[in-house]
Amino acid sequence: MNFEEVKECFINAKKSDAKGKKHKGMLLVNPNLSLAEKYIFKAKETLDFCEIYRNKRADYKLPEEWFYAQYYCALAILIKFGVESRSQKYTAVFLSYLKEKGIINYDSEFIKRITVYSNKEEESDVDKRENARYGAVIKDEQIIVQYDKMMSVCKRAISQCEDIVYSKEKLEIPRELKDILGL
Repeated sequence: MNFEEVKECFINAKKSDAKGKKHKGMLLVNPNLSLAEKYIFKAKETLDFCEIYRNKRADYKLPEEWFYAQYYCALAILIKFGVESRSQKYTAVFLSYLKEKGIINYDSEFIKRITVYSNKEEESDVDKRENARYGAVIKDEQIIVQYDKMMSVCKRAISQCEDIVYSKEKLEIPRELKDILGL
């Protein structure tokens, strides 16, 4: 993980915010357990919709729901740290940073699945979501074959997210980042 990229996530957002513009990065805010709980609820509810879409054979909706269930978990973890994100890319970058620092115990698979890759040969659930959402196919057997696996992945992500969010230990942004941000 590139510390410079993590630093950039915050600095660019702070500059945009100071100019009265909507940021496309991450800002430090107050940690908010209530908001984290709402994201967890939203992740779980998203999985409930998967059953409806499967039964209706709206297969193209499933990758989107699976992605967002995992992404809401990521947002729940970030807000536990007092971080607001408006960037899928930076959300994954910051989670990787926290994991590499040993601050969170969150499976790398979940982070990779929400990572936005620039190289065409690298694919994540972001790409699967976009392909299903913007493609012309409505019913897709390949998606249905993945149903049980992806539901399991999402449920594990939610479980690990809950472990982090409801942890009694104080979770803080590393000092090196606080120093850069003037905290």
